[in-house]
Amino acid sequence: MSSKSDAKQEREIKIVGFLCNWCSYGGADTAGVCRFRQPTDLRIIRIPCTGRIDPLMIVKSLIQGADGVLVSGCHPNDCHYAVGNFYARRRMEVLKRFLPYMGFQSDRFRYTWVSASEGQIWQQVVTDFSETIHRLGPNPGLHQTVDSAPAVSWF
Repeated sequence: MSSKSDAKQEREIKIVGFLCNWCSYGGADTAGVCRFRQPTDLRIIRIPCTGRIDPLMIVKSLIQGADGVLVSGCHPNDCHYAVGNFYARRRMEVLKRFLPYMGFQSDRFRYTWVSASEGQIWQQVVTDFSETIHRLGPNPGLHQTVDSAPAVSWF
């Protein structure tokens, strides 16, 4: 027989990370090579440049089950494609402000800049974000039943 506590077992937190191929992915690799301790919650998606991220990719990740989304790329003025991270920063800032209107806490999304040589900074970024998501808990929008979901009216 299973008890109610067994039925409410805490599921694993899932964080999706969109990482720039040229900088942040290299920073994550550097952290791994240096054997820095990192949380295992992050699922990395390697992208050519943060400027190529459509904000809907982030929203879709949250809708489909991610508890948090991290976007990380080259430092401003250090982009392999010259201005990709400037475009990304503008889009990400607008998205972060819009997330609460879609029913997501804005803390479930973070964007940052980490270069390939900054393995220790990468470790800190991932650890801090993972702790934030663990503090927030599972994405509540995914676990509501129809009866417990808030009524939405556009008029």
